[in-house]
Amino acid sequence: MANDIAPPRQTLSRYLDLLELIFVIKRIPAWSSHLTRRAISTPKPIVTDSGLGGRLIGMSEERAKDPTALVGPLLENFAIGEVTRQLTWAAEPVQLFHYRDRGQVEVDMVLEHADGTVVGIEVKSAETVRGEDFRGLRHLASRLGDRFRTGIVRYAGEQGVDLRQSHFRFAGVRADGRTAPERNPGVVN
Repeated sequence: MANDIAPPRQTLSRYLDLLELIFVIKRIPAWSSHLTRRAISTPKPIVTDSGLGGRLIGMSEERAKDPTALVGPLLENFAIGEVTRQLTWAAEPVQLFHYRDRGQVEVDMVLEHADGTVVGIEVKSAETVRGEDFRGLRHLASRLGDRFRTGIVRYAGEQGVDLRQSHFRFAGVRADGRTAPERNPGVVN
């Protein structure tokens, strides 16, 4: 971020500290279990109010309907914010992270339970799920083995499928924000 707006890194760090102090942003720490030295440890900032985030990038209801609009980062920001809030009242201790390595393999949310097990969540604004949407989750699963509990892709389609024969699931989100019901188990390549 500092490279894009060019203030000194220390100044940017102080601004981010202030924005976090007044709850405008939240920094999601990077996850690593020391399985790879390729992990990038920079926290990922999210805007805690998605309406404010949309306004800051010039999003309007009309613009959001345009297929070329950058809705994906806003949807991802919203989903991470919701999970962050829900973890504050979770019955068991779970920590929220993000994962990205130097090869640009990433997982939007990594939820790590106190027992060391991990759930990976990807958020996509597309109305369909493709095999490549599971790339980061597969990467994480291959590195964690039995510690990897499941991988979930949340997307803007209306079909939810439980891939019972694998560690992966994808769930659609209807226009009203509720999770679509599961239909026809399937396979994702």
